[in-house]
Amino acid sequence: MPETPTLTDRYVDAAMRTVPESQRVDLAAELRGSIADQVEAREDAGEPKDAAERAVLTELGDPDKLAAGYTGRQLHLIGPRYYLDWWRLLKLLLWIVLPCTAFGVALGQTLSGAAVGGIIGSAVAAMLTAAVHVGFWTTLVFVILERTGHETMDAGPWTPDRLPEPRQQGAGFGEMLTSIVWLLILAGLVVWDLTLGFVPGRRLSFLNPALWPVGAVLLFALMAVAAVLAVLVYVRRRWTYGLAAVNAVLSLAVVAVLLVFSPVIDPAFFAALIDGPDAAKVQQIVTIVLWFGIAAVAAWTILDGFLKARRAGR
Repeated sequence: MPETPTLTDRYVDAAMRTVPESQRVDLAAELRGSIADQVEAREDAGEPKDAAERAVLTELGDPDKLAAGYTGRQLHLIGPRYYLDWWRLLKLLLWIVLPCTAFGVALGQTLSGAAVGGIIGSAVAAMLTAAVHVGFWTTLVFVILERTGHETMDAGPWTPDRLPEPRQQGAGFGEMLTSIVWLLILAGLVVWDLTLGFVPGRRLSFLNPALWPVGAVLLFALMAVAAVLAVLVYVRRRWTYGLAAVNAVLSLAVVAVLLVFSPVIDPAFFAALIDGPDAAKVQQIVTIVLWFGIAAVAAWTILDGFLKARRAGR
């Protein structure tokens, strides 16, 4: 009758299954000898042979993992060499792709006349699908890099020259000046449009004349408060959660004013420029796109304020 294999025989056989055949004989002999030496040392210390053998194999652990260590075979998708690069790129892509996907799908559904529930459902489904694809393909690229040993663009020995520049602390004068200049330009465009218009040779306003004077005055007042907020952020040298909350209220107030005095676009604007029934369709499309843009700017402004406050509080 064939001899019953011992635990050591079974362990060595299991470990050698994933080892290349050219290395199998030598590694099996080396492993078997190492186990025998450890078992003998435990027997000399007074342990029974069976207990000593079981204890040694338990300490060695999973034979597949042990074999991977012998041969240098990787048991992970992305190791420490590329993990941080993978994680940074994945977060960046998700931050960019998911909002853009939701925005594009919601805009397309709105233009096609879908119901609110359908718009939200389509946007959520598209975001989930995009997240899966971004995660899968980004991970696949780094798995290939890990397996083939290719270097990333910035790989190589780390030196102090690779240290990033210090982050600017607080809000600078340039940020305040830029905010105020943009507010002045926006206010000037509103005044110009409501008084002179942007169509050469015709006094035709793009914005709804119903904004003047109450709606326009409210918008100018909110712009003035926004300018004061920019100055306060500069004086404080940083964003705070309180200032971010004020910024959020201002953004929502602008949207509210535009909603109250909607339609934002002059109903006669496209009718005067386009003959026929296409004018109403063009106006509907432009209005939808404009509102999506307003919502996106408001959402980003609110999010940006709270993100800056969070970074300043660290």
